[in-house]
Amino acid sequence: MRPHKRLRAALFTAAALAAALVLPAHAADPIRIGELNSYKAQAAFLDPYRKGMELALKEINDAGGVIGRPLELVSRDDGGNPGDAVRVATELLTRDKVDVLTGTFLSHVGLAVSELAKRRKVFFLAAEPLTDKLTWSDGNRYTYRLRPSTYMQVAMLMPAAVKANRKRWAIVYPNYEYGQSAAATFKTLLKAAQPDVEFVAEQATPLGKIDAGPVAQAIADAKPDAVFNVLFAADLARFVREANTRRALEGTFVVSLLSGEPEYLDPLKDEAPSGWVVTGYPWYSITIPAHQTFLDAYRAAYGDYPRLGSIVGYATIKSLAAGIAKAGSTDTEKLVEAFAGLEVDGPFGPFVYRASDHQATMGAFVGTLAVKDGRGVMVDPIYVDGASVLPSDADVVRLRPAAD
Repeated sequence: MRPHKRLRAALFTAAALAAALVLPAHAADPIRIGELNSYKAQAAFLDPYRKGMELALKEINDAGGVIGRPLELVSRDDGGNPGDAVRVATELLTRDKVDVLTGTFLSHVGLAVSELAKRRKVFFLAAEPLTDKLTWSDGNRYTYRLRPSTYMQVAMLMPAAVKANRKRWAIVYPNYEYGQSAAATFKTLLKAAQPDVEFVAEQATPLGKIDAGPVAQAIADAKPDAVFNVLFAADLARFVREANTRRALEGTFVVSLLSGEPEYLDPLKDEAPSGWVVTGYPWYSITIPAHQTFLDAYRAAYGDYPRLGSIVGYATIKSLAAGIAKAGSTDTEKLVEAFAGLEVDGPFGPFVYRASDHQATMGAFVGTLAVKDGRGVMVDPIYVDGASVLPSDADVVRLRPAAD
């Protein structure tokens, strides 16, 4: 071989060896995360949620991935329907060959996918569905949940409800699993704290199809001292506007789940109901250092402020990465064990997935709604750690009788 050809061959071999040394993570098979959600039906929450996931994926992959492998997201729309969700989840497993399942928004959809995970013995991290059944009565070995449940968020509102010392309460909620669960929990907890309380009206409305005028009028006609609201998204906006028009809640104390989340508060603008005590996400006034880091990264990536969905999407992917790293594998049984007691650093600070009921201790903010500069805001927000409103491990034995 001529000298120049030998030199060229040597350089080619050296370059190939260098590439093999610096590119193993990229050359490795990706860890495939199968994610399904109600993107069309709940776009206000799930568009920011998707951005939060993508931001976390980029951060993780830019840092070398997990266990030497990049993360890859395979997303599908679940149609907001349990039957469609089970079909989509099955396709993710069989056709797309995903390693884990995550996502879902609506509670009845989350329960259906959880049952599939149990049946097929696949790991499922439920990101958003809030029903208590998911981690308690219908809980199973293969399902964990990120967001604070209906019980947790109702318990966060309970100090304000009890302090108000109102006797006649009305309740309005969407008539499906999430709303039913929240309403039942509120009645149970308030009755335990204030035995003489009366529930004088209960309006259960079809999800996404509220006839807001008659609902607001029915509540006004019952003359309650206070109202517990569980409506969200377009149903909440319609209800608030009809209640404002009719002055149906004038002088009435209101506690409300989720109404401080920007997804649902921002569209109300100056119609936001001042004085409501709510759970939500006041991104503009959070001083937690980890949140500031997240906020700066999100704004740099998208030129926009985050919504609560952004937090949920981001923390979901960070949780899966932490769990896979701890397990050292995507093996289902190893992941189940790794998530028990797993600590994750999220935008609200560290939180833990409890071994007893598979519920994360990530908390939420409680504050009061007000109108400032023509838009609704949460004032005097307080972060409530999820661990502080969860039952003890001993109580979970009763709440989760046959989970494993």
